[in-house]
Amino acid sequence: VQLQASGGGLVQAGDSLRLSCAASGLTFSNYAWAWFRQAPAKEREFVATVSWNGDSTDYADSVKGRFTISRDNAKNTVSLQMNSLKPEDTAVYYCSARRRFRIGSYSSPLLYDYWGQGTQVTVSS
Repeated sequence: VQLQASGGGLVQAGDSLRLSCAASGLTFSNYAWAWFRQAPAKEREFVATVSWNGDSTDYADSVKGRFTISRDNAKNTVSLQMNSLKPEDTAVYYCSARRRFRIGSYSSPLLYDYWGQGTQVTVSS
């Protein structure tokens, strides 16, 4: 299984970025997907999730209204559109996959089966 995240970069506050995660080696539609992020000296934190069929999404309070998660089952990709970026959004962003029907809190990293390698997002003030 490989999850390849891309799209990170250095931007200014207020700018936008779109992260993508390309998955291979698994049946994409059997998984729900999420993005987490980790800033230096901080724990990995939940950002957003989309259900296995795309019918539902949820977001951390800190990104609601600014970030949008989406999935494309035909292309085996999950994306994170990030608008109105803030310096506090600076972190390494990871995509992750959890099997359908796995029970537990989707905001917990422990629930996830596979992780991408991460992509750095840096927002300057």
